[in-house]
Parts: sequence; C-alpha cells; structure tokens
Amino acid sequence: MVSRRLASQARQAELVDAALTLAARGHPADVTTAALAAAVGITQGAVFRHFNSKEAIWLAVIDQVHARLMARLQLASRHDSQPLQALRTVFLAHVDFVLEHPGVPRVIFQELQQAGDTALKARVRRLMGDYRQLLMRLLQQARDDASLAPQVDLEAAITLFIGTVQGLVMQSMLAGDIATLRAQAPSVFTLYLGGVAADGGGAIGNSSPEGRSSQESRA
Repeated sequence: MVSRRLASQARQAELVDAALTLAARGHPADVTTAALAAAVGITQGAVFRHFNSKEAIWLAVIDQVHARLMARLQLASRHDSQPLQALRTVFLAHVDFVLEHPGVPRVIFQELQQAGDTALKARVRRLMGDYRQLLMRLLQQARDDASLAPQVDLEAAITLFIGTVQGLVMQSMLAGDIATLRAQAPSVFTLYLGGVAADGGGAIGNSSPEGRSSQESRA
C-alpha cells in the first residue's frame, strides 16, 4: 500500500512538471489531459486516477510552485547579513526561478484574468501572502539598522518590489525573449533600491558585482 501511494505521488509530480513544461510552450488553457498523458507516457484515463479534474492538476501546480519558490527565496534571504543586500539576492533569486520555470507566470497571469474568485486565485493569494511576509521581515530589519530611508512606507515598498518583478516578467514575455529578464534585473533593482535605501542604494550598488565592475571600468 505504501509503495503504491509513493508511486502515485511520483506520477502526480511528473504530471505537475509536465503541466508547467507545456504551459511554457503555449497558452495554459490549451493544455489538455491528453497532452499531459502523452508527456509522461500514460493513458488519458490514467491521468484521472491521480487527479480527479484538470483544475486539481493546476492547484497542484500552484502548490508546488509555492513550495519551491518560497524555499528558494527563504534561502536567498539568509544569504547576506545586510537586509537590503539580502533583498537584492531575493529579487535575483525570483528572476532566476522564473527563468527556470517560464510556465509559472503564464499560469498565474492567465488565472488572474478570470472573472470572480477561484480556488486557484486563493492559492496564489496564499503564495503572495507568504512572499509579503518575507519581504516585510527584510524591510523591517533594514529599518531597524537605519539602512532604509525613514519615510518609506513598508507596505508600499513590498507592493513596488513584487510589481517590479512582475513588470519585468511581463515585458520579457511580450518581447518573446524571457532571457532578457536576467540581464535587466540588476539595473532595475538598483533603481528600486534608490527609492528605499537611506543612502540611495549607493553602498549596496557599489558592493555588488555590477557595482564593482562599473567602478573598475571608470578607473
């Protein structure tokens, strides 16, 4: 019984990964159970032995994204002792996650376009709630050590942070070249930092690889 349950969990994970892969190649709404079955090498009927509906598959996708993304961001947030530098690491870690999983924003953006509330929207809100808590912790630490400009509204700073990542992702998708995301991310974060850091972000910018490179090129 245990081995059968583990086998089912493994198959569910394969179907979730296949859903994200297929979403990255086209419109998530066009992903069919037949395509998912073909991607993992099972029959279409077998898909419903692991998930009772197509919606259940997308709910599992969001749950997996939640777990993977937050684990990545929590690790990134502990990478640096300076909270604003840690905030930069979180920003770039989120960008890298999107580059590795380009189907994720497609799934989320599609669902947010749906009228009314849905179970998927509720899962996305839960993810955003955990994300905001992480950012609040770092920004509060930055306020405590006086590296954050005193006039900064923390909730507004969180909204701007998340919106900046989302804007970068959206523009790269519209351009059809998501790889530009990583190239633009450091400079875009520097602009964000200039609005929230007590010193305008100069100390963080100069301590980053990009900051050192620009200083060396001017020397």
